[in-house]
Amino acid sequence: MSEKARIRAEARRLMAYFEASGAQPVEADILLPAETLLDLYGEDIRARAYVTHDALRGEMMLRPDFTVPVVQMHMRAGAPTARYTYMGEVFRQQERDPSRAPEYLQVGYELFDSAAPAQADAEVFALFQEVLSPLGLRATTGDMGVMTAAIEGLKTSAARKSALMRHVWRPQRFRALLERYSGQAPVPAARAALLTRLQAGEDVLAGAGPMIGLRGADEIRARLKALTEDAATPPLCASEVAVLDKIMSLRAKAPRALDQLGDLLGDLPALAPAISRLEARISALADQGVDVEGLDFEGSYGRSTMEYYDGFVFGFHAPHRPDLPAVATGGRYDALTRVLGRGQACPAVGGVIRPELLHSLKAEARP
Repeated sequence: MSEKARIRAEARRLMAYFEASGAQPVEADILLPAETLLDLYGEDIRARAYVTHDALRGEMMLRPDFTVPVVQMHMRAGAPTARYTYMGEVFRQQERDPSRAPEYLQVGYELFDSAAPAQADAEVFALFQEVLSPLGLRATTGDMGVMTAAIEGLKTSAARKSALMRHVWRPQRFRALLERYSGQAPVPAARAALLTRLQAGEDVLAGAGPMIGLRGADEIRARLKALTEDAATPPLCASEVAVLDKIMSLRAKAPRALDQLGDLLGDLPALAPAISRLEARISALADQGVDVEGLDFEGSYGRSTMEYYDGFVFGFHAPHRPDLPAVATGGRYDALTRVLGRGQACPAVGGVIRPELLHSLKAEARP
């Protein structure tokens, strides 16, 4: 049997496990309309996906993952509760690390259930932990809902909150914005000079020459107005910035992380609902037999994965092979169902496993 055949056999074993756990097997198209993915993630997705052009259908992308087409399928069906499993190739450009495969198999499990989100999170995590348990992988959890609740609770303008929320999955850009909004970073000289002219009432477009590019004069003036309004916005409160820093640097076992987040409520009360959801999830995980006392929680976990995760996030890594990507990842993506369902939402959580990594680790473990 070839190596690819062995990996595919591993994938079928995983899918059979999820089917036995109550999931309905489904398939998804390999070639997807690019418009949907671009609307969701913006032009950044081009750097990670393979894009082609169809004379009749316009821009198309090779499937970067399964979640979007599975959500679309579920929202069309309109079922209140469902469990799905799937397997197949996904395609990702690997410009930063050419050693990583641009094409590989995924096996996934998705649970759509609006009645009990904490229990759904716990069910998915426990299933993944069980099927992966022979490999001794290290599980890490996080919660994007804590970060987004902290951002929404800041005493600042809606425009600044929107910018921080948009870049929360881009840690370096997020940090740069946080430093600028809190007054910790100097205003770039070019921007300072432009603001001086705008604040003096100067029409900077007058005499600027012919328009170049796709933006019109009205769009440019709106942007200049936004820059002026942002410059007049007071800096972020130092105590609130400190709360964000503590969340982003938090690393602890789940119950201790819950305690540490609770200590931040005095400075940022808006965290309360997210902390309550985390507490309910930890309790549900314990009910599923997960050792929550030994479960790692990281405040920044999930900020460099696909941008649709907006709540619970998790991953399983091989501690003796730090060179490998995560063997399995997953999380909650309620907002994605609302977007793809055209306003109709069905809270969902799921995850994927890479069978070729599982196969490789098993081969290494054999005597």
